[in-house]
Formats: sequence, structure tokens, C-alpha cells
Amino acid sequence: MQQSMDKLKHNFEQHNMAVFQVSNPQELLALLNEVIKDSTTVGCGDSVTLEQMGVFDYLRKRDITFLDKYQSSLSHEDKRAIYLRNFSADTFITGTNAITMDGKIFNIDGNGSRVAPMIYGPEQVIIVVGTNKITENVDEAIKRVRQIAAPLDAKRLGKGTPCTKLGRCIDCSHKERICNDFVLIANQFVKDRIKIIIVDQELGY
Repeated sequence: MQQSMDKLKHNFEQHNMAVFQVSNPQELLALLNEVIKDSTTVGCGDSVTLEQMGVFDYLRKRDITFLDKYQSSLSHEDKRAIYLRNFSADTFITGTNAITMDGKIFNIDGNGSRVAPMIYGPEQVIIVVGTNKITENVDEAIKRVRQIAAPLDAKRLGKGTPCTKLGRCIDCSHKERICNDFVLIANQFVKDRIKIIIVDQELGY
């Protein structure tokens, strides 16, 4: 297993992305203390993984400006303003749908508010991912996201799409479809701008 992780880490490093490994929430938060500096601005993407790891509560207690999209009082316009501010954040932290053994990141998004700042804007992007989201290649990543992650996420969000009932994607044209943006990140110009933290647990979808 560690040999495979070493291979994965090497492949991401070849693509100018850093990989860290932690075993539990305590080690994750300790690492975040190191890579997220005080008095900086931090945005976040929608993520079951971050919620499971207690990251949102952790960020609310830090000496940072946290662009908290989960405040109950936020209107649609308020959330859009936060999404736009994410582009100028010092750090953007999020989960991801899949990473590949050959060093790539794959996501499907509904409105692009998560994948857009992953691609451009924030000086640092931190991706927290469980071992269940590691796939051999891009084809497997796409299959995993469309047939496992997306139907579960649509159900979590209370969508009326066919996948919530069938448990699989049929490439629908439903008005509430969340599979709108298919984004593959294969490399970075800025070395270590993207930092991937792999938690030795199964997390999220």
C-alpha cells in the first residue's frame, strides 16, 4: 500500500502538486495549522469530507477571515459574493471527487463555484481526500464520479434527478442536474500551489 502511495506522490510532484498523508482528524488539523497562516483569507468549497473531518468548525475558530458559505442567514446574492471573493483568497480548501494514481484531479460540479477557484485565483489550494477516492486513471475517475459520487450527492442535496432513484447516472437532461462541469486538473504552473492531503480513511462520496 505504501509503495502505491509513494508512486502516487511522485506522480503528483511531477505535475507540480504536493501530496501529504495523515491518519486521522487530529493529524489533519495539525497540518492545516502549518499550511494556513493566521490573518489570511480562506475560502471553501462544498465538501462532505471537510464536514466529516471537522474542518469547517476548525476554520471558524482560527484567527483568519473565513469566507463561510454555510451561514444560515446568507441570501443567494450573499453566497454569490462569497464565491467571487474566493478567487482572491489566500487559501481555498475543498474536497474532490477523485484523484488518479498518475497524478491528476477530476471533479464534476454543478455551477462551477468549487472547481473555478481550484483552477485559478487563490494563492494556495488545499484538497482533502479520503483513500476511497483514489482511482487508477482518468477513465476510472469519471466512472466513479458519475456512477457513485454524483448520485449520492444529488440525493444529499434533495434533487429530483433520475439518479437519486436509480442510484446511477443516465446522463439526464433534468432541470436540477448537478453534473454540469467536468474538470480535469493535470498540471500546475506554480509548484505546490495545489496541496493534496490524503486521509487514511474512507470519506465523503
